[in-house]
Amino acid sequence: MNSKSLNKSTVLLMAISAAIVVANINYIQPIEADIAQQFNLPNAVIGAVAMLTQLGYAFGLLLIVPMGDIMNRRMLIMRLLVLAIISALLAFVAPNIWVYALASLLIGITSVAPQVIIPYAGFLAPRNQRGQVLGNVLSGLLVGVLLSRTVSGVLASYLPWQMVYLIAAILIAGLWLVLWRKLPHDPVTTHTTNYKAMIQTVPQLVKRYPVLRASAVNGFVLFGVSNIFWATLVFYLQHQYGWGSREAGLLALLGVTGVLAAPLIGRLADRFRPRTIIGLGLVLSTLAYVVFWLSGTHLVGLIIGIVILDLGTQFGQVANQTRIQSIDVHASSRFNSVFMFGYFMGGALGSFCGNVLWDLAGWNGVCGLAVVVLMIGFYAHFVHYPRVVTRQAQH
Repeated sequence: MNSKSLNKSTVLLMAISAAIVVANINYIQPIEADIAQQFNLPNAVIGAVAMLTQLGYAFGLLLIVPMGDIMNRRMLIMRLLVLAIISALLAFVAPNIWVYALASLLIGITSVAPQVIIPYAGFLAPRNQRGQVLGNVLSGLLVGVLLSRTVSGVLASYLPWQMVYLIAAILIAGLWLVLWRKLPHDPVTTHTTNYKAMIQTVPQLVKRYPVLRASAVNGFVLFGVSNIFWATLVFYLQHQYGWGSREAGLLALLGVTGVLAAPLIGRLADRFRPRTIIGLGLVLSTLAYVVFWLSGTHLVGLIIGIVILDLGTQFGQVANQTRIQSIDVHASSRFNSVFMFGYFMGGALGSFCGNVLWDLAGWNGVCGLAVVVLMIGFYAHFVHYPRVVTRQAQH
């Protein structure tokens, strides 16, 4: 692999690109009330529209991201960005809720470009630097997730909510121009597999590689327990302190810990077995919930628990990406698609089940649910998928 095509400035550009694009799927959350007022609709209807973005993202993971293995990845990224611009502009001009709902679905589908960029970065990176490169690009992804809600909420407090989407479209258009000049050309020039045949190979890859199944399960568990917490935090803050969404948003900024740690975690994954780092992620996430359970009634305990939980999530995310991107570079996009689908489904179910347990049993129910899920993760990692799966990934 020619590492000259992936210097530090290129990795930084990929990280910034991931941040700008992934932000699209989260812009709606702080402005749902403004949209409901604009279209004179109940909040529940806008909540359902917001789910369309997540649904579109899931379809994009399954049906678009694997295309990176059968076509020029650089061109796929550029085309997705064009479609993302169109989707954002459609949301900006939407005259009614039906058009806006369609735009929301399309925004989710076209926001999967970072999930093409991530395996592309892993493909271009020298093998002994793959973890570090992926850690840096994932830092950008985390920044986008972290700041998107804050940016959207602040902009909508000063400007009409539609302007959020116009500004998003302008940012992506500027990004497109930069990437057209700076994004490395895909060194793979010929592909012999068509789309239908490629999609049919995804279940075969899942069956063939236990390490891929192990990573998907681990991602499901770690992102699931992360979302169990974040989906119920605002209710807990209201109950415990009389606080609301603003304070929950400020606490979310503690996620910068994961942003700062991701490159270090990547270097650790290069130096040690990624499987070891993933196990540490499970331990840290469990420790976080022990802190929440025992000391969550105190703000200091809550803050410490959040930092530990975010570190545990990122240990798993970076290390899992490192090992699945080392299985077979010619199927890296399909591996990423499977992993991120498991990751996403864990997060979605974690949010849903966390809310249910909060209604049924309060904070004790939330923490108990997370611990049960983590025990399943420990069993899967240390018992069901033994050490031999790592050797298949050549780690």
